[in-house]
Amino acid sequence: MRELIDELKNIKLAIFDLDGVIYRGQSLIPNVDLILEELRDLSIKVVFNSNNSTITREMYVERLKNFNIPSKYSDFYTSASITSSEITKIKKNANIFVIGEIGLREELKSEGHTILTNPSNCDDVDFVIVGLDRDFKYDNLAIAQRCILEGNARFYATNTDPTLPVARGFLPGAGVMVNALETCTSKKPIKIFGKPHPHGINMILNDLNIPAKQACIFGDRLNTDILAGNRAGIFTVAVLTGVTSKEYIEESKKKANNLDCNDNDLIPDLVLNSLDEIFKEN
Repeated sequence: MRELIDELKNIKLAIFDLDGVIYRGQSLIPNVDLILEELRDLSIKVVFNSNNSTITREMYVERLKNFNIPSKYSDFYTSASITSSEITKIKKNANIFVIGEIGLREELKSEGHTILTNPSNCDDVDFVIVGLDRDFKYDNLAIAQRCILEGNARFYATNTDPTLPVARGFLPGAGVMVNALETCTSKKPIKIFGKPHPHGINMILNDLNIPAKQACIFGDRLNTDILAGNRAGIFTVAVLTGVTSKEYIEESKKKANNLDCNDNDLIPDLVLNSLDEIFKEN
């Protein structure tokens, strides 16, 4: 059995982003299934933390199963599930207008909330929650605007990623929808629950009762995965199989070394070309 590299030898929890780290679009990144199996053989807990709110956790289990990666529902912490959990702490059994897809809607419904699709009275809407919506409609934007400006709806977002990695390049991310509502209401979300905010990572650490010093996150975005990990105080690993290049990381380091710049939280503890590099041969 191979050993972990020295920088990772003390970890008990490995948190993985999905898009750009485990797969791109419908294509598994080579050898990732075998790498996750090796980690589990070393008694390292493997979980997934994704900003993609379009997919339910059950759907994620099936997606990874198709990649020969066994997983269970509780292994996934998505921006949709984190948002739903946090919204429930604010108000139980709320009426919510959603700009988003099935993942966000089903997570909210599983917490006992009601999804209103065409509210006749803005005052009936407690929250407007925005996530990635690949069927984004002007009419829904207008409803959300009205609920916030004419009613008492509070504006929250799952995440603000500008892009979504796919097999060939990128598609617009949830940030596009969030920015649209910001523009037409002149209001920012009260809170954004996905990365780079550390809500999800803190939830994972609490659920699994693992201290931050024994956890690490593997991600492909400095401004979400790495920033969230650094804010949560865990070890951060940037993997160059997604959106971030080595050149971009080096440029970020130069900025961080400038006394007039405050980019230190964007700098990973470790940079890997691929997940294969987390192991060394005996």
